[in-house]
Amino acid sequence: MWKRKRKNGRRAAKPVRMELCDLCARVFPEHESLRGYVPDSSAADSGSEWFDGLRLVTACCDEHFDTVKQEYLRRPFVEEELWAAKLTRVLTTGPPALSMDQLACRTGLHEPQIRRAIAWHNERMREEQQRTDP
Repeated sequence: MWKRKRKNGRRAAKPVRMELCDLCARVFPEHESLRGYVPDSSAADSGSEWFDGLRLVTACCDEHFDTVKQEYLRRPFVEEELWAAKLTRVLTTGPPALSMDQLACRTGLHEPQIRRAIAWHNERMREEQQRTDP
C-alpha cells in the first residue's frame, strides 16, 4: 500500500474530527468530548428505533454535560410527542400517504396512539399559529 507524502517527505496529517458543545458551543477535538443519551420525547432516531426517546448530547466538560443533562431531565417526557416524532419519521422517509394499518405497522404504534399523536401535533400547530398571527 502506498502512503501519500507531501513535498517535504512527511505524510499528510489526518484531519481531526471536531465536536460542538451543546451548552457553550465551544468547538473541540472529538476525542475530548463527553457524550451520552438523555431522555427526550421529541427525539426519533433516524438510524435505529432503539434510540427513539433518547437524544445524544455532547459536552466539552463534566460540568457542561451535567448542566445539559439536568435541563433535559426537567423537561416533561410526553408520550404523544414521541409518537408524533415516529409518525413524522415514517411519513418523511417513505410513501407520503399510508393507511392506519400501514402507519401502525411502520411505527409500531397502535391506532389509539396514532390518533393521540396526531391530536397532540395538531394542537401544537394551532398554538404556534395563534402565537404568530397578528
